[in-house]
Amino acid sequence: MSLKDSLAKSAAEVILRRMRKRFEVQLALGKAPIERVVIPLRSRDELPPVLAGLQWIFVTPEVNGRIFELLEKKVVGGKKATGRPGLDLWHILVLGIVRLALDCDYDRLEYLANYDSLLRQILGLNPVLGDPEKPFHYKTLSENVCHVDEELLQEINAVVAQAGRGVFKKKKTVRLNCSESRPTRTCWKPTSIFQPT
Repeated sequence: MSLKDSLAKSAAEVILRRMRKRFEVQLALGKAPIERVVIPLRSRDELPPVLAGLQWIFVTPEVNGRIFELLEKKVVGGKKATGRPGLDLWHILVLGIVRLALDCDYDRLEYLANYDSLLRQILGLNPVLGDPEKPFHYKTLSENVCHVDEELLQEINAVVAQAGRGVFKKKKTVRLNCSESRPTRTCWKPTSIFQPT
């Protein structure tokens, strides 16, 4: 393989990687950083917990790196480096997970992506659809978001569960016994405020 061929191959790979960015690094005016989006904790709707999980994925580099590798393999793998830039991988991931979590069709997903301010902030967009931003169209969503299917969701779930085990691992606690000053494993006494008389 000549130097010219190797440069052409690496240039094609660079173009392919540029066509599907993981997420937009440079924030525009009016956009809030994804890690600073305030998600309502007391909401009984099913969307805020999903968005909180996606926000955690975004701010955890080792998790989002492995998830983006899975998504790149599914979306970009085996395609030529031609055409226009498509949706960011972060947009595909967020919209695909929201579609599967809410069990909604592409019409509802189009409405949520264009007009739900919390979802737009997690996508890294302005909370309100403005003139300079292009809206998400039905066809764009249906052709891109379909890559996040049940199989990919199972793989993403395995990555998140593995990372979650490390975060939520039980820590051994040492408590003082009430009658002694040395540490013991537990401090349990069969006394209660409401004792039977």
